Amino acid sequence: MNIYVFGSSLTSCYWNGAATYYRGIYKNLHRIGHRITFAEPDIYKRQQNRDCSTIAYAKVRVYQTPHDLENILSEACEADLIIKHSGVGADDELLEAEILNCGPRNRKVFWDVDAPATLARVESNPKDPFRRLIPQYHFIFTYGGGDPVVEHYLRLGAKSCFPVYNALDPDTHHPVAPDANLECDLAFVGNRLPDREVRVEQFFLGAAELAPEFQFILGGEGWSDKHFPKNVRQIGHVGSAHHNVISCSARMVLNINRESMAKVGFSPPTRVFEAAGAGACLITDAWLGVEHFFEPGSEILAASSAEEIVSYLRQISPAKARSIGTGMRRRALRDHTYESRARQAHQVLALLYNGHANFEGPHTASVEDCLVLEGKK
Repeated sequence: MNIYVFGSSLTSCYWNGAATYYRGIYKNLHRIGHRITFAEPDIYKRQQNRDCSTIAYAKVRVYQTPHDLENILSEACEADLIIKHSGVGADDELLEAEILNCGPRNRKVFWDVDAPATLARVESNPKDPFRRLIPQYHFIFTYGGGDPVVEHYLRLGAKSCFPVYNALDPDTHHPVAPDANLECDLAFVGNRLPDREVRVEQFFLGAAELAPEFQFILGGEGWSDKHFPKNVRQIGHVGSAHHNVISCSARMVLNINRESMAKVGFSPPTRVFEAAGAGACLITDAWLGVEHFFEPGSEILAASSAEEIVSYLRQISPAKARSIGTGMRRRALRDHTYESRARQAHQVLALLYNGHANFEGPHTASVEDCLVLEGKK
């Protein structure tokens, strides 16, 4: 199938947390046999901060907005399937409306990589332009969200909705030798965003203040003007090439969900699987459904407060931490790779194209449904 994709960026993870997800999904859809064209706008200095020089599995179309839009949309209309991801970062409303005007020869999919935020926005504004478009898409995929997100989309008129969760690309995230310059007790990597900052203060900075005997590293953009405890070291933007060495140099790694994701649950972010691939001992802020992906206590550690994070740091031995990281990596390789996620998406699309699923009848998908499609149940 010829698939044309509109997304934030495949070439750069700079201010683009979805890059790992895009790369894992589309590399493996290509391996199945699909032809991928990925269109991304030249914005936010991403092209000046590329961290993926060669992409053999997709034709990347970097375009200037707005004057290249007409040509890009014309190209998209020739594809068998058009996918519009949420959060492209430029002309989102225009693209969401215009690809629906491409005619009847192709299918149109909206693939939401931030469903809780999208749904909250649409619910708060009945006049949001995307609200009336939801029923016009042949299919909705989401980055995750479980039953709450699926049911929410169906209530808004979606014909079908299916979560395709984050996963591990073992070619990209794997164990490496530690770097003495990055050794610390706890590392957290995440850009400064409005619905994450308070949670970073609560979990990461709160833990640092409670445990001055430990060393903490903070990676990500936007933190330079914020005050930190003396035992917190900033390292700025962390490209995908450096994820492994940070995960392997820290005694433990912290994941902090954004507020919207934490409320909905069932949306493990890319950082969880990146750490799993490296065999890191991961502490995550507690979220609904974590046990569907990893076993708390033996494959992952869940914390509801800074006090619990400090308790883990003080009580879990280095040997136990390594055992937890090894268990998480083993589970990810078995159950949560992008190869299996892409196969799942391919199977759903095949059902739709072959007429075994009804475009006019709602299709729900829980975590259990996804596991069945992946052959885990």
